[in-house]
Amino acid sequence: MIATADSDPDFFKKIVTGNETWCYACDPTTKRQSAAWVGETSPRPKKLRFQKSRVKIMLMIFFDGQDVIHKEFVPKGETINTVYYKGVIKRLLNRIRRVRTGMCESGAWFLFYDNAPSHNATIVKQFLAQRKVTVLDHPPYSPDLAPADYFLLPKVKSLLKGRLFDSISDIQKAVTSTLNTTANDDFYKRIQKLHDRANLCVQLEGMYVEN
Repeated sequence: MIATADSDPDFFKKIVTGNETWCYACDPTTKRQSAAWVGETSPRPKKLRFQKSRVKIMLMIFFDGQDVIHKEFVPKGETINTVYYKGVIKRLLNRIRRVRTGMCESGAWFLFYDNAPSHNATIVKQFLAQRKVTVLDHPPYSPDLAPADYFLLPKVKSLLKGRLFDSISDIQKAVTSTLNTTANDDFYKRIQKLHDRANLCVQLEGMYVEN
């Protein structure tokens, strides 16, 4: 990845990446988010304890250096197995043809995602190979090299934390609204961070970058 990026100044503009995450009807704030300044003689503020709601929905999302290309919410009761994920990839490719016409040619873009079992399944690999999609190798156990995991999904989840939603539909609307307010130039800046993060990963001999 580092060598390719060094030889091709447009490399990071050609990456399409993504992942999936749960979105909850109630996701308590972190200690940092709920921190409050108080005076030396003031009583400590009381904080109600909440647990993550059982009402939740899975978000699947793909984006490039411009914006979100494709997102979908997994219907209740569905399992993200290899067959379902192949369908997701098929819908992603159809979306790319519609909104990124310049990326339709083979070799004009790269798919980059982690090594989850459904992502790495043989039928998914065969499907992508038949359509001549180039998949970038992703080091195992490296969420620090996945733009979805160090940028977009944490942003979405942090803005949802501490809020209470009445229904799945309300969760979907809030997620969509959050994505719509993400500045377009943030996408490219964050994907470009892959270069520094990959170099740091090499220097640390594969140790987790965030730490």
